[in-house]
Amino acid sequence: MFGLDAKDTRLVLIVAVLTMLAPFILNPFPEGSELAQFNAGYPDLMQRFVIFGIFAIGFNILFGLTGYLSFGHAAFLGVGSYAAIWMMKLLTMNVVPAIFMAIVIAGIFSLFVGWISLRRTGIYFSILTLAFAQMSFALAYSVLTPLTGGETGLQPKMADPRILDGSLAEGTTPRANLFGLQMSSSYELSVGGWLFTFNAGYYLAAVVMLIAFYISIRIFRSPFGMMLRAIKCNQQRLNYTGLNSKPYTLAAFVISGMYAGLAGGLMVAMDTQVGPERMFWTASGEVVLMTILGGAGTLIGPVLGAGMIKYMENIISKINSTILHEWFYWMPDGLEDFVVAMIYPFIGKGWHLTLGIMFMLVVIFLPGGLVEGGQRIARLFGKGKKAETDEGGTKPSSTPAE
Repeated sequence: MFGLDAKDTRLVLIVAVLTMLAPFILNPFPEGSELAQFNAGYPDLMQRFVIFGIFAIGFNILFGLTGYLSFGHAAFLGVGSYAAIWMMKLLTMNVVPAIFMAIVIAGIFSLFVGWISLRRTGIYFSILTLAFAQMSFALAYSVLTPLTGGETGLQPKMADPRILDGSLAEGTTPRANLFGLQMSSSYELSVGGWLFTFNAGYYLAAVVMLIAFYISIRIFRSPFGMMLRAIKCNQQRLNYTGLNSKPYTLAAFVISGMYAGLAGGLMVAMDTQVGPERMFWTASGEVVLMTILGGAGTLIGPVLGAGMIKYMENIISKINSTILHEWFYWMPDGLEDFVVAMIYPFIGKGWHLTLGIMFMLVVIFLPGGLVEGGQRIARLFGKGKKAETDEGGTKPSSTPAE
């Protein structure tokens, strides 16, 4: 299907089904129950899942394939966001031109940053990208305030020209839309007597994420992707063969930056408020954690890592001592207080501690991330089924093992 083999086609279909059914899958607990706090099927959080999934997919093309670790990818996320918001202020609130311009401007900026940074490798490359990101943050925060809004950021206003939209009615708030379909609104759709409620913003971001995921698979399976893997394996040996690896690494860097710009443009489409904090070094570190946690160099790993971290940030961080006492009310008073005291440092404001422990365990025991964990579980069940078959008297194959 669309140039993919059977295995990749199944993967795309599984991701598509899970993405389209996410509003139902992420709300497994009934409202009002003690576990309802773990429901994550509300539009704002689901949008973060897929948008940061795009961000991590793009970063994985650079880090997972070439081994070049960038500590400054948040700069392209921020530049894409500013490009998108200015398109909404000057041209139209339609998200299509905004997203397109976010990709283009982020690509141009990443070409400039990559052309300079890729003159070095290893830790020197990482520090150069971090320096560019911090310079970009400083410029957006204090120097280029007429363009960035400084600390307060930018958002659409009624006084903005918006050439293609015309003037807004008095008291009307400019809202991002897709040819009239409001991104922040939910709509009802009746199909065969069934009534479905869908959020336009989430499904737009989900469709874009699926397209970005498909493109990443094509890159992974292409001769270009094989060349990037060769660079990661041994770039010096590749250079000795007479091949110039710099154009390939620069192309990977630009593609990765364009993915980040796409994520930044979608963030503006979902929430038309842009600030310089999107360029801060912590945002760059977050995408590194997402990629490694999910599985660097794998196809689905960065998406899983992004979902895991955003889930912890928005769900685990909201659990407090009151909720814990509601969960363990059935215990004796002394034991209940002890259990709550033991768990409390790892939830709420302490969710970073839980994330740090999880990251440490993954790096030590699952270098391939969550994807490797899933593969080990699948192999374990596969061995169990094989053992059951052998016990049932099936004649073993005479073909020698490879």
